[in-house]
Amino acid sequence: MTSGIEDAEGRGTAVDVSAVGARVGIRAVGPAGDMSLLCGPERARELAAALLGAADEAEHADAGRPVTVKACELRRGDVRDGEGVMTVDGVRVDGATAQVTWRSGAGRSWTQGYDADAAITLRRRGERR
Repeated sequence: MTSGIEDAEGRGTAVDVSAVGARVGIRAVGPAGDMSLLCGPERARELAAALLGAADEAEHADAGRPVTVKACELRRGDVRDGEGVMTVDGVRVDGATAQVTWRSGAGRSWTQGYDADAAITLRRRGERR
C-alpha cells in the first residue's frame, strides 16, 4: 500500500502487512528508512480496531455539535464527549438500568451502571459493529 500513506515529512511511504508464520508482520519502507514490526493476531486486531476508530474520528472531525442520547440508546462505537476518549464497547439494558462497558483511548475498559433514561452527551455516534 502506498497511495495516501506518508511519513511525518509528507514523503510517500509503502506499508506491507502479511502473515509471518503464526504472527502478523508490518513493514514500512520510506525515504527515512525501513521499520518492521511483528505481533500476534490479537494485537493485530487491536491495531486494526484502533486504526478504524482513528479513521472514523478523523473523517467526522467536522461533524458538528455533540448529541445527547439516553443511556439505554447507546451503541457500540459511540464516543463520549469530554477531555479523554471514551468509546462504548457494549451496552446491556436490564429494566431501568443500562450497564455500559467503556474503553479508553489507552485500551483500558470498565463497566458503569446508569439509569436507562440518563442523558449521555456524545462527541459522535458510533457506526462500528
